[in-house]
Amino acid sequence: MFGYLLLNIVGILVFIGVAYLLSKDRKHIQWKSISLMVVLNIFLAWFLIRFPVGRAMVHGAAYGFNWLVQTAYDGIGFAFSSWVHVKQMDFFVSALLPILLVVPLFDILTYFNVLPWIIGKLGWILSKITGQPKFESFFSIEMMFLGNTEALAVSSLQIKKNSPERNLTLAMMSMSCITAAIVGAYTQMVPGQFVLSAIPLNIINAIIVVNILNPVKIDRDEDKVVEVKKEEKEPFFSFLGDSILAAGKLILIIAASVIAFVALAALIDKLLMLIAPWLTMESILGIILFPFSFLLGLPADQAFQMAQYMGTKLVTNEFVVMGEIAPKVNTFAPHFRAVLCTFLISFANFSTLGMVIGAFKDLSDKATVHHISKNAGYLILSGILVSLLSAGLVGLFVW
Repeated sequence: MFGYLLLNIVGILVFIGVAYLLSKDRKHIQWKSISLMVVLNIFLAWFLIRFPVGRAMVHGAAYGFNWLVQTAYDGIGFAFSSWVHVKQMDFFVSALLPILLVVPLFDILTYFNVLPWIIGKLGWILSKITGQPKFESFFSIEMMFLGNTEALAVSSLQIKKNSPERNLTLAMMSMSCITAAIVGAYTQMVPGQFVLSAIPLNIINAIIVVNILNPVKIDRDEDKVVEVKKEEKEPFFSFLGDSILAAGKLILIIAASVIAFVALAALIDKLLMLIAPWLTMESILGIILFPFSFLLGLPADQAFQMAQYMGTKLVTNEFVVMGEIAPKVNTFAPHFRAVLCTFLISFANFSTLGMVIGAFKDLSDKATVHHISKNAGYLILSGILVSLLSAGLVGLFVW
């Protein structure tokens, strides 16, 4: 066991090293903040895995945000009663339509400058720890339970003011979250302790990875949270109507992007299988990811299986893998079960790439969309590294 534990520790350092090697600006990496966050996340992993009270705290927060999403389903159900509260809701209903409540609600809080005040105060505290600007620091918390598209949508005013480099940071972080509404679905398929532990670990690891891959330094006078100024305010119900229409438009853009990205991935798979029946994007990624899964402290046979699951998750989504392992997950070796289940708890896959780029197409200018699209590989890389780091940290405490 000691040898695999040592391998697990080396793996965590390698994952951080990969981010450093591929960094866009190594000179401005804030190692002091990163070191502090790594130590904090090691403590969190220990606390969440070893103590039920830690998981209960995360579960309580997730329950609150889930309540908000369930409330959105009441509105959806009024118009389309057959779409909600069914055994398996479609992605469009479960992940996108709640935006119609979440975005106007947060826009109302922005209109009355409640949200900017919260971001300013809480963001200031978080920025001292993370080394990130105030908004980016708060966005990481906002994203933890709202989900990527919802968090981006409620941040539209700030996104319009941000530089393309700062918006790339938000896009990269958006690859590493989940939505509170599906926490319950996850816990039905894999052990809940790993689901609830991964949520906060992913967020801090997202800040760590993005701080290394894409360090952005701004002047103090630029570190401002956008507020709606009194002289710029339009009448409330006019503002609210615009917010609702913008939310609807955003949903359609995201849906179109996801469908196109998933269909293109399926087309690539079919073309690859014309060369060889076993040749798919999942199998190719599984081979590429094998060294990284091995560095999670796994024997070679388990590392190979882990890499295949990782490849499948990236090309399809986490639910495909969870559905496959659910009947046998409790028969897995404890360490393998821990790192696999933790790795799965994120939206890091190619369809999420489509969602994020689609969101920015509606929320920002062409320069930002071009910059994010040009760095699509960095979005996927950040999602993979965050999931690997979270899995590695949880793996330290489960053998």
